[in-house]
Amino acid sequence: MKIEKIINNNLVKSRNDRNQELIVMGKGIGFKKDVGTEIDESLISQVYVSEDNTSSNKLAEILASVPIEIIQLTNEIVGFARASLGKRLSDNIYLTLTDHISFAVERFREGIAIENALLWEIKRFYNHEYLIGKEALTIIEQRIGIKLPEDEAGFIALHFVNATMDSLGIEKAAQLAQTVQSILNIVKYHFNIDLNEYSIHYERFVTHLKFFVQRIISGTELKDDEDSFMLALKERYMDEYKCALKIEKFIEQDFGRSLTDNEIIYLTIHIRRVINQ
Repeated sequence: MKIEKIINNNLVKSRNDRNQELIVMGKGIGFKKDVGTEIDESLISQVYVSEDNTSSNKLAEILASVPIEIIQLTNEIVGFARASLGKRLSDNIYLTLTDHISFAVERFREGIAIENALLWEIKRFYNHEYLIGKEALTIIEQRIGIKLPEDEAGFIALHFVNATMDSLGIEKAAQLAQTVQSILNIVKYHFNIDLNEYSIHYERFVTHLKFFVQRIISGTELKDDEDSFMLALKERYMDEYKCALKIEKFIEQDFGRSLTDNEIIYLTIHIRRVINQ
């Protein structure tokens, strides 16, 4: 394999024999190297195969923006999950899970805790994935000395549920995609802006919307927390909250159900991030 592009000292782009674009990771693999030189295979610790240029660019952006120890422990977690589940996982799991773990560690260091209101349901309906999430927390603690709360085991479990989600069927998968796109349009028109579809915040928002719409389709809802948090959110992010209410109205019209306060809270927070990237 030859270097096609140097992302940083530890990441380079290359291609395999089938002309698929690869992101190759290894400590010092791009250090003082030139485009066109052969990759030192003894330095390779992970190879990511990209389905297309867009996903490759997103993955490269995330991998280049997080510490290498986070990438390495994520690879270890995904490897454990593949062996444990015995299922094919979407290669997109490297993108979504690396980003999630990096963000979770960042939140932990800043003292920001997010309760997983679906934790009980995840334990009950996706117990295998939840146990993988628990093992992931152990790996994280062993590798970087950070003990994340149990809620994160649930969030990590959902990423593996999403990576193995082949059972929706064509009709429901199409409904999910159409609903996610409709919600994105509501946000665009409410703020009269174009969203940057290549940004990390956009990727996080779309991931949240996929889980959100899957819950709507399956009839699962988030339980409500304290009213005081909802009141503070309304005052601080009034415009984003109004946009979330438009999404609620759309869901009521299309699915005949109202959103809980927690669902509106999460939508408001994600909308805030995606429009302020």
